[in-house]
Amino acid sequence: MTTPTALTKAEQLAAELEANLPHFTGTESYTNLRYPWLRSRFLLTDGAKYLAETAKAFWLMDAIASHQTNQQVAAEPFQVWKLTVNEQKQAALVCTDGNETVLVRQEIPYSDFPLSEITLYAEQSDYLAGRVVMLTSEY
Repeated sequence: MTTPTALTKAEQLAAELEANLPHFTGTESYTNLRYPWLRSRFLLTDGAKYLAETAKAFWLMDAIASHQTNQQVAAEPFQVWKLTVNEQKQAALVCTDGNETVLVRQEIPYSDFPLSEITLYAEQSDYLAGRVVMLTSEY
């Protein structure tokens, strides 16, 4: 008889994220991350903040924020950010305009991000005077 193998900590975290992320369908508050190089606010919804905290992925938010200094990226009011991680733990972060036009691509030599992929939206909000990063389920 074989015994079931225990999930690794990374597998447990991935399962937790996959179970919880779809439940974020709106936001009650915004978290403002302060970046001195940005001239406007950079806000996370409740779901994006949960992802950053739970997956220890504030670096992902930092990467998205850093690309806002690229004029082509910053000019796009609606951005789709997709992070994919392969089995060798190499990642690629790609930003499109939502119509498959690639605005920027960043290769990441190593990532411990627990999911094989995640898609986030970043939308310019005149009402909130900044860029809002959200889960796709929060759009």
